[in-house]
Amino acid sequence: MPSRRSGDAASGQVIIAVDPHKASWTAVAVDARLRPLDALRVPVSRAGYRDLLRFARRWPKAIWAIEGAGGLGAPLTSRLAADGILPTDVPAKLARRVRLLSTGHGRKSDEADALSVGIAAHTATRLHTAQIDEAVAALRTLTEHRDDLVRTRTQTVNRLHALMTKLVPAGLPRKLTADAAAAALRGIRPKASLARTLRGLATDLVAEIRRLDRRITTVTEQITAAVTESNTTLTELHGIGDLLAAKILTRTAGVDRFRSEAAFASYCGVAPLEVSSGDVKRHRLSRAGDRQLNSALHVMAITQIRHPTAGQAYYQRKRAEGKGHKEALRCLKRRLADVVYRRMIRDRDTSLITPA
Repeated sequence: MPSRRSGDAASGQVIIAVDPHKASWTAVAVDARLRPLDALRVPVSRAGYRDLLRFARRWPKAIWAIEGAGGLGAPLTSRLAADGILPTDVPAKLARRVRLLSTGHGRKSDEADALSVGIAAHTATRLHTAQIDEAVAALRTLTEHRDDLVRTRTQTVNRLHALMTKLVPAGLPRKLTADAAAAALRGIRPKASLARTLRGLATDLVAEIRRLDRRITTVTEQITAAVTESNTTLTELHGIGDLLAAKILTRTAGVDRFRSEAAFASYCGVAPLEVSSGDVKRHRLSRAGDRQLNSALHVMAITQIRHPTAGQAYYQRKRAEGKGHKEALRCLKRRLADVVYRRMIRDRDTSLITPA
């Protein structure tokens, strides 16, 4: 994915900066002196898109910049790409920093957000041109849908647990399944009105859990098929299955975005920060970074620690050096970030090789 330095926004260059939302796009034209020239807010629709294009035609050589071009800005990015326009992707965190440091003291509005996007696009280095990979976007949609279903199932199970404690002494085991709950309910024949009502609600929740289980299974199979079709070899790494591979591929959104292993580790939030004091020298993980990628590396690290792997040997060496469990685990996650990055680079290079 190509990158664009601030120098590309030459003197006189205008940037059409867009703050996207689910229902609206707010655009501000920002000149090279970081001044807003004009602004426009349109609905997310075909008519709104046409209005945006007419707005941008006032500056024929303008560059487009979108906050979160692969997220909320993806619909606009796709429309622009279809018309041969590749906008610059401005990370939301970068635009937020610009706004907080502005003379407005962080006052927030859609127009102010769009202006911050334009200033960031003018001044930041190594911003990337947004390119929507349809396969990755589809896989991300599936993984997010599955996460939503799993959260809903967890909430439903918790409600069922609460009901069952009123029907069964001491309730049911923590790892509750629909079959276990149904078996317990078959042995309950209450006569009191309240108990009958509780049993009826519990029966409905069991049916809902079974329905959610079927939907989760279906989506999981779709994710597995999509990961197989992607030809990624991440699943060959110990501790990464289809679901984790899908999470890494979708949250990374293209390994070319990262100029080095260190940049990828920082994005994952596993690059250690020094928190030394006096004679005590120690490090901790950054609280920044993509938390879902961080979680994926955490699962991978815990899995490797529990099995005879190179990761387990590395972890044990760190413990032998006097590091505690958490610090040794942080070191391992940092090392695994490099392993994952190199594997994705290798997959990319392999895909670029054309058959003779």
